[in-house]
Amino acid sequence: MAGLARWDLRIGLVQRSRWDENRESMKAKLLLVDDSAPQGSLIKGTLERLGYEVLWATSGIEGLKLARTESPDLVLLDVVMEGMDGFAVCRWLRVQSATRDIPVIMLTVKSDIHDRVEGLHIGADDYLPKPFADEELEARIFAALRVKAIQAELKQKNLQLESMLHDVEALAMTDPLTGLYNRRRFRDILHREFAVTRRYKNSLACMMVDLDHFKSINDRFGHDAGDEVLKAVAQGLIQNLREVDVSARYGGEEFIVLLPHTPKESSRLVADRVGKVIRGLRFSFADEHFGVTASFGIAATSDVTSSDPEDLVRAADVALYDAKRRGRNLVSLYEPGMSDPPRVK
Repeated sequence: MAGLARWDLRIGLVQRSRWDENRESMKAKLLLVDDSAPQGSLIKGTLERLGYEVLWATSGIEGLKLARTESPDLVLLDVVMEGMDGFAVCRWLRVQSATRDIPVIMLTVKSDIHDRVEGLHIGADDYLPKPFADEELEARIFAALRVKAIQAELKQKNLQLESMLHDVEALAMTDPLTGLYNRRRFRDILHREFAVTRRYKNSLACMMVDLDHFKSINDRFGHDAGDEVLKAVAQGLIQNLREVDVSARYGGEEFIVLLPHTPKESSRLVADRVGKVIRGLRFSFADEHFGVTASFGIAATSDVTSSDPEDLVRAADVALYDAKRRGRNLVSLYEPGMSDPPRVK
């Protein structure tokens, strides 16, 4: 039993030591709002002996001003004051964004249970009945500051979590190399835009872009060179499309673009402009200079009779195959009767 007693004593000493360390680390700037000169002076002196920086307001109005301008870590607020009492001050602290998160400990007469309850109802974090011992005053302050610190830490962690979730969401729907949407995200947008287009009888065009002879770039200069080409083409797309247009990397050296409110014939102008930009790109690897070209296939909702949005992509793919078959570096608009591209079996 004696051994257990000594063990309990050691645990108690360790806990007390941690309490003292935490308490020392929690010293802060306090705002005392009390219109009584003798009482306010006594409390201020006690707090300063405990190591706190103390601001003393002798009226409710002055307390509100100091709370806004000095941003104290905690407010000690007397209930009974001339003019604006402690309840009114607490209400104002809680409705203003700059002060609503400051912990408030209300100082009440020990027998006034109604004051304690009302103070808690209007937003006070704690109350301290008068008269109070210095140890209790410090313990209440420490507890309120500890809660504030925990809340601030949780808020920061929530912000970090939101940022992480945003990053994860971005990774889930973008192509890491080009920064364009990936194929999965493109399909989500395709289904939505297709439904909107059908409902309001607008035109939606789909443009597929495939770099010509891209494999030869990888074979000759390496995949790093190929990656640089893909990134440059992606930037060319971004800079030459409208904000409402949606571009994505569809796979390999193939890109795909949705053009809302754009007829098929008008989409050719977009393809011509983008094709000119791609032809103007210049690259240098292994002391060799070269450019690239691209083939384009375009289809619109007017080419699709089914309710399946994937048929719009298939029609654009057929037109792209036609451009490739006719010699590449061309723009081809889908027409009924075009032969389908060969499929890998």
